[in-house]
Amino acid sequence: MRYRLIACEVMYREFCSVIAEAPHTVDVEFMPKGLHDLGAEPMRARLQEAVDRLQAGYDAVLMGYGLCNNGLVGLTARDAPVVLPRAHDCITLFLGSKDRYHEYFYANPGVYFQTSGWIERGGIADELASQTVQRQTGMDRTYAELVEKYGEDNARFLYETLCDTTRNYSQFTYIEMGVGPDGQFAQQTRDEADQRGWRFERMPGDLRLIRALVSGEWHPAEFLVVPPGGSVGAATTDEIVKVEEEAP
Repeated sequence: MRYRLIACEVMYREFCSVIAEAPHTVDVEFMPKGLHDLGAEPMRARLQEAVDRLQAGYDAVLMGYGLCNNGLVGLTARDAPVVLPRAHDCITLFLGSKDRYHEYFYANPGVYFQTSGWIERGGIADELASQTVQRQTGMDRTYAELVEKYGEDNARFLYETLCDTTRNYSQFTYIEMGVGPDGQFAQQTRDEADQRGWRFERMPGDLRLIRALVSGEWHPAEFLVVPPGGSVGAATTDEIVKVEEEAP
């Protein structure tokens, strides 16, 4: 079997690790992390372009993404089926199951997850920066920039309301995937937690879902297979994603 994988670069180390041991031929295209910041429709359009420019000859197109704030809604399979995990975002992939993610998340309100990819690829590519939701709304401005434009009283309100995206967090949890220098990145996360006065925790990740995706082990409870002509839809059930059939 020959697969084409289109994946977010925050999972670069994890996918490279499992592809090296995969029983199939897997060609990879990593997309910039900044797609998440463009909004749902521009993100879907970029991913659709990646699907559409594929050469013939692939048995399936694998998506290394979760639903990602509906960024995959409307993505359409062309000549080959599209396969994606039933996940809201990549944390499910890092933890190995959506149940494990939910259990930890609800037991630790205010948690902000970190992995090696989120740390080393946390920036936004220059060609995407001007198109992000943050740039369009002014949410990426510094406090000093707001003071200069609006005055100190208004700047304080605007910064706390729009720009301080971490105000609802109180804990960093570093997910150790075992495919890189986890000690280095965990320490960096611990240092940032100390600076912010947040709690810090390390927890083991699980490559199970990532490995199953590239190995073709697509259990229906964990993966959605979109046939040619179908598209990805958001489900209101625990399935998370569903197939939207092509209109007749």
